[in-house]
Amino acid sequence: MCGIIGYTGRNNAVPYLLKGLHSLEYRGYDSAGIALFSEGEIGFCKCKGRVSTLEKIVEKKEVCSTTGIGHTRWATHGEPSVVNAHPHLSENKKFAVVHNGIIENYEKIKSDLIKKGYSFKSDTDTEVIPNLIDSVYQGDIIKALLECAGVLQGSFAIAVMSEHCPDSIVCIRRNNPLVLCKGADGMHLSSDVTALLCYSDTVYKPEENSPVVITPDKIEFYNSEGELTKCKKEKINWVAQQTEKNGYEHYMLKEIMQQPEAVRDTLEAVSKDAGCISEILKDISKIHIIACGSAYHVGVTGKYVIEKLSVIQCECHIASEFRYSDVPVGDGHLCIIISQSGETADSLAALRKAKKKGAYTLGIVNVQGSSIASESDSVIYTKAGPEIAVATTKAYSAQLSVIYFISALLCKDNEKRERLMNELFSLPSLIEGVLHSCDEECRRISSLFDKRQSAYFIGRNTDYPSAMEGALKMKEISYIHCEAYAAGELKHGTISLIEKDTVVVAVMTNSAVFSKTYSNVKEVQSRGAKVVFIVKKSDAHLLTEESNVIGLDDCDDIFSGSLSAIPLQLLSYYTAKAKGCDIDKPRNLAKSVTVE
Repeated sequence: MCGIIGYTGRNNAVPYLLKGLHSLEYRGYDSAGIALFSEGEIGFCKCKGRVSTLEKIVEKKEVCSTTGIGHTRWATHGEPSVVNAHPHLSENKKFAVVHNGIIENYEKIKSDLIKKGYSFKSDTDTEVIPNLIDSVYQGDIIKALLECAGVLQGSFAIAVMSEHCPDSIVCIRRNNPLVLCKGADGMHLSSDVTALLCYSDTVYKPEENSPVVITPDKIEFYNSEGELTKCKKEKINWVAQQTEKNGYEHYMLKEIMQQPEAVRDTLEAVSKDAGCISEILKDISKIHIIACGSAYHVGVTGKYVIEKLSVIQCECHIASEFRYSDVPVGDGHLCIIISQSGETADSLAALRKAKKKGAYTLGIVNVQGSSIASESDSVIYTKAGPEIAVATTKAYSAQLSVIYFISALLCKDNEKRERLMNELFSLPSLIEGVLHSCDEECRRISSLFDKRQSAYFIGRNTDYPSAMEGALKMKEISYIHCEAYAAGELKHGTISLIEKDTVVVAVMTNSAVFSKTYSNVKEVQSRGAKVVFIVKKSDAHLLTEESNVIGLDDCDDIFSGSLSAIPLQLLSYYTAKAKGCDIDKPRNLAKSVTVE
């Protein structure tokens, strides 16, 4: 959540800051602001709303500086407003701070600072940081920042400008991402590599609680004791062109269409590590899959598939629940942590808990060098490339392909395993076929959701997590209240909500439970529901009297989630588009959830 950016160099910082904030806006878009050092003092421009609004304000003011920091906000403490927007300045305006994260003990710090004579303007937790730095500053900004970090509890990535060091930016992180790079015309810092791709393909990711200073000509790294140290460079395989729309109206549509490539590239990469992965799986007695959001739905699919193909028990946990539960985890257990960003706060905390309990941890992430990747015992990288739309599509499909691959490796029947692997590697072509065959039908059927307040998604077995993902996609970007249910649960309360013209999406691609789910469909139809069917083409003949049927190419039941995801995504996309919603940046959501 939230995006921070910084530049110091030989050119005007403003274009770099605004461009970076546009790149980071998927991390939060409640408000935005920049701070600049100019004419001997720190000045700032802030606004409620999008970066585009800030851009207009900055253009009118014609501000210019060679050093600056910026922020795009996802509100935690305090409503979206100009006053609560970052950057925040110390009361004497000698320090400016942008911050991603949450300061858990800010009320105590604020109370102590008020007793010392400091006053506050905002409702944020962040405003305590510049005042705290000012209260301990004695001529050495590194010592002041370390002392401040020692007091702060919670998570943060902080960038600081100081009147005492006009061409420098000092930063530090804890449990939040921060990357830096050397560009041709200066030094850059950001919450995310996507904002730096146009400047360098090599970045630095500093250690936690270790300050970094950037000046126009260099980057200096310090350890937690304030001593100069070194930081390893990391090569980034993404390129700037991958973050552009390439003619598509929305990033989400572009990323939906990129799924065959994302799955193909991921499977090619993971197959090269088959031997290493098999070694990890060799002596495992139990598997735990831990994730949040869409990645959790991947995990639920994994539970069904792993237990179908092996004798190993598999549990799937919501990361935010796992970290505060007493799940028996220990030696001989494998904990798979799935996260697109590799920085998801709850998933990272769950990973650390699993390691403390003695489990072997395997990260499945999309971002090279991310925290989950770095701290896992082993890591599998999905090859989805940068995903800009807040609602995940191609990263979800790439994660599914990895889970399928792991599941197939666990199959003890050699002949069946070989057949499954062959079919798995044909998935990209099948996905491509579904994209072409169901687009127009999804566009037409999406009109059913027009002016609907609620919709329901149902499925059984491997179709259930697909229904969960479909409901999440629809509610994320169209703001229609959607719920997903295991179809057999409808009679245990939910059917009381079904009335005339209620939309129910039935995912029925698992042949073993097709007839059972169809029985549940008849129950909602008898109460006036309009049903959208997602089925295999080989089963479509069983629905000749039904309308709104989306047929998918045949594949093994365990892989059908990869195909049913496509129409579910397209239904959500076309519904949101018809409603005029902000598809790539849905309200109240951010791409990377780096706070608890």
